[in-house]
Amino acid sequence: MSPRAAVLLSSLLLLASACRRTEAQSSKDAGTPSATADAATQARVDLRNDVLSHRTPYIPPQCYTKTRGAQGRIHNPCFVCHQSSRAPNYIDDAALQLDFAFPAVARRNPWANLFVDRRKAIAAMPDAELLAYVRQSNYLAPDGAPALARTLQKVPKDWDLDGNGRWDGWSPDIAFRFDERGFDVRPDGSLTGWRAFAYYPFPGTFWPTNGSFGDVLIRLPEAFRQDENGQADVTVYTLNLAILEALVARRDVPIEPLEEKRFGVDLDGDGKLATAKQVRYLWKPPQLTMSWVGRARALQQQEAVHLAAGLFPEDTEFAHTVRYLDVVEGKPRMAARLKELRYMVKKGWISYGAFMQAASREAREAEQTPDKTRALGGVFEQGVGNGAGWRLQGFIEDAQGQLRPQSREEHAFCLGCHSGVGATDDSVFSFGRKLPASEFQAGWFHWSQRGLEGVREPVRADGHGEYAYYLKHNGAGDELRANTEVLERFFNPDGALRPEAAQALREDISTLLLPSPERAIQLDKAYRLIVREQSFTRGRDAILAPADNVHRELPADGPEMETGVSDALPGPREGKLGPYPGLLARPKPEPSKGLTDAR
Repeated sequence: MSPRAAVLLSSLLLLASACRRTEAQSSKDAGTPSATADAATQARVDLRNDVLSHRTPYIPPQCYTKTRGAQGRIHNPCFVCHQSSRAPNYIDDAALQLDFAFPAVARRNPWANLFVDRRKAIAAMPDAELLAYVRQSNYLAPDGAPALARTLQKVPKDWDLDGNGRWDGWSPDIAFRFDERGFDVRPDGSLTGWRAFAYYPFPGTFWPTNGSFGDVLIRLPEAFRQDENGQADVTVYTLNLAILEALVARRDVPIEPLEEKRFGVDLDGDGKLATAKQVRYLWKPPQLTMSWVGRARALQQQEAVHLAAGLFPEDTEFAHTVRYLDVVEGKPRMAARLKELRYMVKKGWISYGAFMQAASREAREAEQTPDKTRALGGVFEQGVGNGAGWRLQGFIEDAQGQLRPQSREEHAFCLGCHSGVGATDDSVFSFGRKLPASEFQAGWFHWSQRGLEGVREPVRADGHGEYAYYLKHNGAGDELRANTEVLERFFNPDGALRPEAAQALREDISTLLLPSPERAIQLDKAYRLIVREQSFTRGRDAILAPADNVHRELPADGPEMETGVSDALPGPREGKLGPYPGLLARPKPEPSKGLTDAR
């Protein structure tokens, strides 16, 4: 399959009809940030307008990176997303590392915010004002209840696009109060069903040093939280989550000793029902399979719910907050204020065979019609479907900093990553990257409970440190090569990785992932200016200066369509050591002191 065909596999279900659009705004006419906060508060997004400003909002800004450096060096940040996949992800889009095989309408870069010079506006914003802003929660009301959920109980007219008087999408119900197992707890002590897990931040844009701190929570359906009699059972729920971790991460998962007879399942795969200390990953159907426990097991036997390696069961939910950076006792931390609240729910089951057939069908169509763009369906209040069984929905700040629903075009931005790239497991990045049982609280914790300090670098299957491998082959700490702080910390003047910096990174990923306090505040200011403008459809990246290493427009043909990468790099799960091993066991670290209360 040609690289041009591969690029259109960014979705498992590439639809034929083109989205309605208006002319993409030229980067030359992007303008400058609003001069004052008073003027900025007038910015408003009309959620009823579903006309797109450009036809490919699902192609992220990072894909326009100039991979050829000024000195002739080839930079390859592409491999972290575009790589050989593992079933049932049949995308195998490593060929996208080789050229810019975009549809014709996407050759002009629509992400004009990358080229806006906001340096004067950033300098004019007082640090104290900015820190006060990010320390104020826009999710929780003063009494600790989710403020957005209250707003949605009496949905504003501008948000009720179908006019039925109610909100038909997800109503946020996370308390952001976590116990010592990572479970989210309401003020009355009951569990919401959400559970936070810590994961290795994905290389590049998603590192805090590049502008945002993120977290992820998971919630399985009610049946997975109940025993066989339908009663709530935290042990059953904890065990089902361990089984899911084994299935998605493809590894054995240690558990507290449990009597298997209670659940009727041979958890450790030793052929008998005794005391199990691990959930063993066994998946070679039909000879070797696994099972849920509790009520979910009964439903599985009735084929009412499903189980397969690399897939999440129906009605699995994920919540992901994207946050500003705070500075506490001189250290960058996750702020209380949310930039975005993102949500995914799995609405249907797709089998291995169906995934494979869809990938083959779309490969043929991509060869025949390489300039087709993706149609963006979905109901506004419920978000957009990704063509792989998931519905994605999000909330983002309005000009005053309060959370509002995202528009159709803003929702479409999420599809580029969460539908059909080789790096994901069932459209999800984070869960397969969960910290292993050797880490604090076995990896089940929220970043407000413990910081990044002391977390060791993840190890690729070929034995290399994952982050150092990215730095080496990208030659920078972000796709745009705009993070000068990482360049100074980790690279010699000749572009070589500093050995002492790489060694420190092996023991503590915070040396790379956390910015200096000064940079953290500057990044917050840059993003707040975008919030005031409400210009998210022109890009959401916090850029401290106009981007130099980004294409404004790609040529229609010729050598410049090639990235210069001669051989596609392998992903972290490919190599001689077998499945992605994560970290080796080591003593559990103590929680960091002085963390901000991110509630």
